[in-house]
Amino acid sequence: MHKHVAAFGEVMMRLQVPGYDTLAQADTLRYTFSGTGVNIVSALARFGHTGYLVTMLPDNPLGEAAIAYLRKLGISTTFIQRGGRFVGMYFLENGFGMRPSRVTYTDRLGSSFNQAPLDSYDPVEIAGNVDIMHFCGITLAMNDTVRGHMKRLAAAVKQAGGKVVFDCNFRPALWGDGGYAVAKPHYEEMLDLADIVMMNEKDALHILGLETQATERKEQLLDLIPQVASKFGIAVVAGTHRSINRDNSHSLQGYIYKKGQFEFSDTLNFMVYDRIGAGDAYASGIIHGEIWNFSAKRTVDFAAAAAALAHTVSGDTPNASEAEVMKAMTQMMPDVER
Repeated sequence: MHKHVAAFGEVMMRLQVPGYDTLAQADTLRYTFSGTGVNIVSALARFGHTGYLVTMLPDNPLGEAAIAYLRKLGISTTFIQRGGRFVGMYFLENGFGMRPSRVTYTDRLGSSFNQAPLDSYDPVEIAGNVDIMHFCGITLAMNDTVRGHMKRLAAAVKQAGGKVVFDCNFRPALWGDGGYAVAKPHYEEMLDLADIVMMNEKDALHILGLETQATERKEQLLDLIPQVASKFGIAVVAGTHRSINRDNSHSLQGYIYKKGQFEFSDTLNFMVYDRIGAGDAYASGIIHGEIWNFSAKRTVDFAAAAAALAHTVSGDTPNASEAEVMKAMTQMMPDVER
């Protein structure tokens, strides 16, 4: 039951400091290309689906390098437009011990993606060629033109009978002062269009302004997520809770809410090699489970295992196959595979 899955989002150049040096210490950087949409469709391509990225890249050697990298990830470039002059960039410093990892963005609003004109994409053509399309709250934060692209594409997918996936992915720094109030109407529009949503109780509390008497995170989740699903007519809501342990290992538990019922994954404990992109791996696992009509429990276990595996490789982009995720689910990964 392989599907055609698209994602709308920016391609960013990731400039990583080697090892655990800071930018002030280092004198070299390693670059790759990433972004939420890149990570989602690349992961789903690894699971056997056809993945398209809908974006704008500059028509210059930098854009060519990005396209070559996307093709290596198995991403179809059919719906990538060319124009503008720049690619968004961010610098990554790996954390160690009590020092967290740090991401520093350049001026993203000047990128080709964020400067793409109103008529850059053909929603009807794209919607007619995909079964599912993924959108992200990070992209929603960029500017009114990008938000317009998102909403038109999502509406076209719905009208064509496809499914819309929306990951709340709220980043306070991208919305500025009063960000929750500014973001709320845009989030509500996307939630009205969405079939599958990635969020947790913090999104319901702070973005949507919902209320609960519960004080513990899990109790808040159990109270608020059904409210969100009912209010916006969402078929599936999923997300994770994460904690960092004293030995710097991480613990993660995934949840899914579907047909009025919650299912939770086992709590997974693991060491982290690279933190960035694990949420996208989890979302791709949820999408894959929904495509294949896994049970809710199997879907959330698959997604949690995919997220855990994403922490074990360098780079933003998950690269585990379905078989590797299934092995991780059964906790039968050998020490050395021969």
